[in-house]
Amino acid sequence: MPAIMTGTWEGENCMKVRLLASASAAAFILLSGTALAQTASSQTAQDSDASASSDAQDRSGAGTGANDIIVTATRRNERLQDVPLSVTAFSQADLTEKGIVGYEGLAQNTPGVVINKPTANFNNFTARGIATNGYGANLQGTVAIYIDELPISANGNSTIIDPNLFDVERVEFLRGPQGTLFGSGSLAGAVRIITKKPDLTKFDVAGLADLGLTGSDSFRQRYNAMVNVPLVADQLALRVVGFYRHEEGYLDNIGTGVHNSNTLKDWGGRAALLWEPTDRLAVKLLASYEDSYPEDSSLTAPQLGREKRISDRPDIFSGKLAIYNGTLDYQFNGAHLTSSTTVSRFNQKFFVDLANTFAFTVPFRLDASAYDKLFVQEARLVSDPGGRFDWVVGGFYYYKRRDVDYAYRSSDTYLTARGFTGLPNDTYQWFGAHAISHELAGFGELTYRFADDVWLTGGLRYGSTDAQAFTEDWGYNSNYLAAALNPLYTGPLAVTEVVPATGDKVSANKLSYKISASYKPSSSLTTYATVATGFRTPIVNARAGLASVVDPSDIVIPYGANSDKIVNYEVGLKGSWLNGKLTANLAAYLIDWTDIQVQANRVSDSVQFATNIGGARSRGFEFEITAVPTSGLTIGVNGSINDAKVTKLTPQEAAISGAVLRARLASPHFQGSAYARYALDLGNGTQGWVAANVAHVGSFPGLFEYVAGKPGVVNPTYDYTDTYNNVTLNAGITRGKLSATAYVENLFDDHSVTYVHPEAFLASRYGTLRPRTVGIRLGYNL
Repeated sequence: MPAIMTGTWEGENCMKVRLLASASAAAFILLSGTALAQTASSQTAQDSDASASSDAQDRSGAGTGANDIIVTATRRNERLQDVPLSVTAFSQADLTEKGIVGYEGLAQNTPGVVINKPTANFNNFTARGIATNGYGANLQGTVAIYIDELPISANGNSTIIDPNLFDVERVEFLRGPQGTLFGSGSLAGAVRIITKKPDLTKFDVAGLADLGLTGSDSFRQRYNAMVNVPLVADQLALRVVGFYRHEEGYLDNIGTGVHNSNTLKDWGGRAALLWEPTDRLAVKLLASYEDSYPEDSSLTAPQLGREKRISDRPDIFSGKLAIYNGTLDYQFNGAHLTSSTTVSRFNQKFFVDLANTFAFTVPFRLDASAYDKLFVQEARLVSDPGGRFDWVVGGFYYYKRRDVDYAYRSSDTYLTARGFTGLPNDTYQWFGAHAISHELAGFGELTYRFADDVWLTGGLRYGSTDAQAFTEDWGYNSNYLAAALNPLYTGPLAVTEVVPATGDKVSANKLSYKISASYKPSSSLTTYATVATGFRTPIVNARAGLASVVDPSDIVIPYGANSDKIVNYEVGLKGSWLNGKLTANLAAYLIDWTDIQVQANRVSDSVQFATNIGGARSRGFEFEITAVPTSGLTIGVNGSINDAKVTKLTPQEAAISGAVLRARLASPHFQGSAYARYALDLGNGTQGWVAANVAHVGSFPGLFEYVAGKPGVVNPTYDYTDTYNNVTLNAGITRGKLSATAYVENLFDDHSVTYVHPEAFLASRYGTLRPRTVGIRLGYNL
């Protein structure tokens, strides 16, 4: 092991621990001491107690009840209890209290959902078992991810940035297809991150600092701040948010010799300007930016030991996301108009070491830089509530251009040792490509209320999608791989110019529908039955028609994959009893998935491509139950039981995909979590609380069992994730404007495998839980 990875626990490491301990001690002394109590009037203390009690009541579901949360999953403001969908909603208080700063926390607290996260900036959700593997290279995700009105989800081998979740209004996780209101990509669900808009009435400031220590020497720092400034009373306000994260890594890369190599640096912010000149008109302008740079991948190689990985160089998956949005709201007599226009730029690096394709005997790496330009326009008109009919009607347009520069590289040392010449540098293949895709759709939903307790909803979305790929008129190729695999080859490589090409344009016209019947036998109970559909856009393989230079008899890359489709049959119940002290959301579903888009890998040269196979079926049951058995105590459990298997497959489809009939999809049979929180009044305006959360995820296969193109040959990368439990403890106090929370994440330091990468070119292919992390969160809210 290189010297950089050895040493004693002194110097810098001791300083990190002292800093964390000092911050913790200072915070709790400040909050629990008597100085503030002596200066606070009794009335202020009473007000603070009432406010804290109200906040706790909102979080716990007591009083108004958890199902009284207002969500906009149906594009109108509705109580969660009345929405005929499976929706889990998180307020900012929920996120902060549970330490949810990214997608992992959302998945662990949402029934029926797992996160496939090989490393920072790679985030693919699986909902209700609809996934063939956790990576989905070249495939559109099955769960759409939105920041406000912008869909940010992309293909599986693209970075999907992990956005900051500070100062959000709420996060909604909609399960089941959302094709009528959210379009393609919402095949199995949609995540909506809704940021807070400026407050026109008051000046406000908030801050949150999170300091943690992973293991003995990995220091985690997260800083967030917000300021809200009314510029013109009741008419114009500005809200600015800034954040910075420096999270030292916890893996040692024995190939590069770097200790704690997977350090993450992430920073950015957003500014929103809200203008409401009249009671009817509101205009919001928003600009946001996030720069996320992990210094290495978080995938591990367990055979090398705990928290170890290996690559010839760091694997870099970074992203820079800029969003510019203008939203206009106008209240007509009887209906509300919303028009949202978004322009976005997303630059990413996909630098990966592929040398394990040839057992590290041949240097083989890819530096791909991608540049996305997006334009999204949506306009919708929503009826005012109160009549027999509720309706939504709207239009949607989406444009995306992705330019990618590909540089396949060897190494100068290897080229010299083999006597390979003829290249300008260590890059043996260099070319550019771009793809353009469009989506244009009209959508609507209509609800008819037969009575106050019975209503029927129907929704339609009809749209066209198309995609086309182009190879640029520059660059070169060579016979490097073929030469490297031939021990007798030496001398100059054969270099050829890249020929520009225009790929086939694939398009589809798709109709999605939803029919839902709802019945409220009482004011606190809602039942529903729903049939809904969803689809994904067709996929173009950028290297369609390409034969392998390593093995000409291997598969020729097909043109792409057609749209796939699911039909979701669901019945559900949402109830609240005992004045909100007991709430339950239950749902049972059956999903038919046809023409499944799958990822395949050509064996000889690791070229990825997309294609279609027959069908699958997913059946399951989801539950969320919250109880407040006594004052201050909240207990919650949620979970999902799921069975998802391939049910339709031809021999040809089996051969090209590696699947077999009855093969499990990449989803656990059981997943869930349990949460308990106890709050108490400590006196002098101070509130205290303790909480525990246990998340459980069952084992599931990371991919299909057999090698694509080689029926019956077991894929050497075939493996299962581990069944694991992740335990988190929190204890906090709140005093007026200040709060402090001490926490322990992954209490038992579980090292379970949570993700299996399906491709052989990586030597480090397993994602694991972050090791035990202890820390403190310090908050201020004016």
